[in-house]
Amino acid sequence: MPRFLVRTLGCRVNQYETEHVRQALLRAGYREPGADEPADLCVVNTCTVTLEGDYKSRKLIRALARKHSDAEIIVMGCYATRAPDDVAALPGVVAVVTDKRQLPGVLVRFGVAEMPDGISSFGRLHRAFVKVQDGCRMACSYCIVPRVRPVLWSRPANEVLDEVRRLVDHGHLEIVLTGIHLGHYGLGMRDEGLGTRGEGKGLAELVRQILLVGGRFRVRFSSLQAAEITPELIALMAEYPQKICPHLHIPLQSGSDAVLGRMRRQYTSRQFLERCRQIVQSLDQPALTTDVIVGFPGETEADFRATCGVVEEGGFCKVHVFRFSAREGTPAATMPDQVPAPVKRRRMTELAALSRRLQQRYCETLVGRPLEVLVEGPAKATPGMLVGTADRSVQVELPMEPDRLDCLVQVTAGEAVDGRIRAAECGHPRVRVPLLAARQAATRR
Repeated sequence: MPRFLVRTLGCRVNQYETEHVRQALLRAGYREPGADEPADLCVVNTCTVTLEGDYKSRKLIRALARKHSDAEIIVMGCYATRAPDDVAALPGVVAVVTDKRQLPGVLVRFGVAEMPDGISSFGRLHRAFVKVQDGCRMACSYCIVPRVRPVLWSRPANEVLDEVRRLVDHGHLEIVLTGIHLGHYGLGMRDEGLGTRGEGKGLAELVRQILLVGGRFRVRFSSLQAAEITPELIALMAEYPQKICPHLHIPLQSGSDAVLGRMRRQYTSRQFLERCRQIVQSLDQPALTTDVIVGFPGETEADFRATCGVVEEGGFCKVHVFRFSAREGTPAATMPDQVPAPVKRRRMTELAALSRRLQQRYCETLVGRPLEVLVEGPAKATPGMLVGTADRSVQVELPMEPDRLDCLVQVTAGEAVDGRIRAAECGHPRVRVPLLAARQAATRR
């Protein structure tokens, strides 16, 4: 029985696509090797969002070629699409997939007769990512993604629903809807009665159908642009607070209108904040998280201060901070007034500190209220405790009891410590992941 390894760099969409390949290989009679066994085939799913993504992709491929010297290596993903010749020249590489539509034809050469219709489980037993959309046509001046994933595609609702059912039956308690541009769901799909994207009904209607799937699970969104969090979607979240996590990740990127203009983002800071206010007014203490790029070309100290102000006013509970990384082939890479690296580092450090303060502040607002926690394992920061993720995205620690592991548990938030919650009271586990059975089933596949 041939042995294979799959490795992933990058986003949730990449993780989903890798799992899809993994299950295709298992169906075709491959098996995953033991700790000291060599692999016959390696599949690497790469990332090219930043220069570091390119570097890590090359480093991983070379490491696999050294460790599994007789293995054939297939490389897919965004770096493979952007620089296929560079990838093909790396040791051990026998196939470079520059377009996902090529993948079935490539895998046929390795004994995979057909790709499965989606996935039936995910590597992690607690939550599963479900890809419902691909492609982006935004023209953000710093981003390479539209060049490597230009084709808009939306997955038919019936396929999404079938996959969600399989994942829930397998024991996954959280379904994370993801896409390259999730708010574009509905574009690139034949009419299925989901409405037009202009009205924002595509994603909202899909979620409404997902909520009708039987079983106990909750839904979370990966990332949405502010303008795509429509009144219909907000109303649906308010209608089903026990099924849809009150957490939205809304990329800001900058709080300076001048910088937003150079980034080619299609909103102003005031418009962004107004949408955040609508969300906060409509939902019960929602968790809002965001992305910010510091050191974009031409960003002045005043621009950076404006960003900090918007981050604080927006009421975010966490900020993912990134230093600007020039990507060859994007307009921003050749813009004048590139910001020096030491300035980028200082601004990143300062904004990260603000994020920690906001995270602690948000946790303090939750003290005394009930939270639903997906318990995931032992807490590394606090021995003798378990840790999980609340519906409102924060980390929650609770006393170690075996029957709570891999469960959805209702807790009362006791105290806020270093940006996380310690539970004061814990209810009985509401739903348990069939952990052993799921692992045994995964082994048999």
